[in-house]
Amino acid sequence: MDISTLCIHGAENNTHLTGAVSVPIYQSATFAHPGVGQSTGYDYSRLQNPTREHLEKIVAKLEQGTDAMAFSTGMAAITALMELFSIGDHIIASGDLYGGTVRLFEHISRKNGLQIDYTDTSRLDTVRSLIRKETKAIYIESPTNPMMQVTDIAAACELAKSFGLLVIVDNTFLTPYYQLPLVLGADIVIHSGTKYLSGHNDTLAGFLITNREDLSEKLRFIYKTTGACLSPFDSWLLIRGIKTLAVRMDRQHENAIKVAQWLTIQEKVKKVFYIGLPDHPDYAVSAKQATGFGSMISFEVDSEATAKKLLERIQLLLFAESLGGVETLITYPMLQTHADVPVKERLERGINERLLRISVGLENAEDIISDLEQALNGRRSLHGI
Repeated sequence: MDISTLCIHGAENNTHLTGAVSVPIYQSATFAHPGVGQSTGYDYSRLQNPTREHLEKIVAKLEQGTDAMAFSTGMAAITALMELFSIGDHIIASGDLYGGTVRLFEHISRKNGLQIDYTDTSRLDTVRSLIRKETKAIYIESPTNPMMQVTDIAAACELAKSFGLLVIVDNTFLTPYYQLPLVLGADIVIHSGTKYLSGHNDTLAGFLITNREDLSEKLRFIYKTTGACLSPFDSWLLIRGIKTLAVRMDRQHENAIKVAQWLTIQEKVKKVFYIGLPDHPDYAVSAKQATGFGSMISFEVDSEATAKKLLERIQLLLFAESLGGVETLITYPMLQTHADVPVKERLERGINERLLRISVGLENAEDIISDLEQALNGRRSLHGI
């Protein structure tokens, strides 16, 4: 079945007796037992809820996994994931990570006794040099946030397997519509479901997906014990959002290519980081392992003053954190997504006062470009807004 069809019909509707096309919201904290030692299959919504179960089955199928767990936020999912590890365990992580993940690793995971090394995971020789007897996992974002670096996931998995390591991939930017890390050899996939899976900037969610029974059992135990499960209503919002994932991703991808190409010819734009541009250093790897390039663009302008002026002048675009929704959002990483990363480390990663990040939405591409034109150059484009 094609993935666009799976987005709509990825799990059997458990309301066939009523004929309801939309899965009901089972807004119940607990479920009654028919008798002693008997269960309907549901006991308490922290363990499982019919609406959330429906969502999890869809996401597992989309990622070609065997189990998916839906969390209250993406960070809740990553926090639960880290409970797989013990004091003294070592993890190798992508050097360019979402700032919230870095904050968790540096202020919570290290406190709990974990050791973490950051590196460019696209350079497998460097990754190999960091592996030691305490190493348990390689944690990858691909593409990374916000510098859009791409790791050859299959090659990283081959290396990891030779050392008996787990491979964990954050697939938020490309989603299973464009990239399937489990098929490429990964053990666990992470999503901030808040982003493209939801698609409407109206709820928070996170996911862990695996195709390994042993990891599913461990993660389910952590899940029910720590309790950061997704609510029934938010689960329903994700079910509704995923139905349009395919059409949204295709339109946003189409828009992003146009916006990225326009940015490359602007005098005040010095660098454009978009994996769909043929001159991106990881273009070939992206084309090999993914079926699309997504709609995330970072770009560096000529000065801090230009960056701030653009953010103050935009009219159609929204100066807001997050990504993946129908609205085009523009973010200032140094003050928003990566504000908690130490300045020296942030600058080493290229996250400076001139860097901006765009999540391209579903508006007409020419309207997006027109707004950027007037905000960047102080004049309207030919298309106007």
